[in-house]
Amino acid sequence: MKVARKFIISGEVQGVGFRFFTQRAAARHQVLGYVRNLPDGRVESLAEGSEKAVEGFKHDLTAGPTYSKVQEIEELVLEPSNLYTSFRIEK
Repeated sequence: MKVARKFIISGEVQGVGFRFFTQRAAARHQVLGYVRNLPDGRVESLAEGSEKAVEGFKHDLTAGPTYSKVQEIEELVLEPSNLYTSFRIEK
């Protein structure tokens, strides 16, 4: 069953390679969607895939790349849109 989640990641998550880390995690877990920096210093990511894949992706986001410090991940449950054919970094 396909699920969709939006994650809002807070902490030291900009300027540390977090978006590239997220893109690699998405490829590893075979999830589709996007990641982008928010103006307030947080990072937003939307992921669609199997429940197991999205949970594994979230687990990776919790760890983050080496120089990040993830303080909190807000998770929003969405309906899968099936609009994504890849996982991309948005500006």
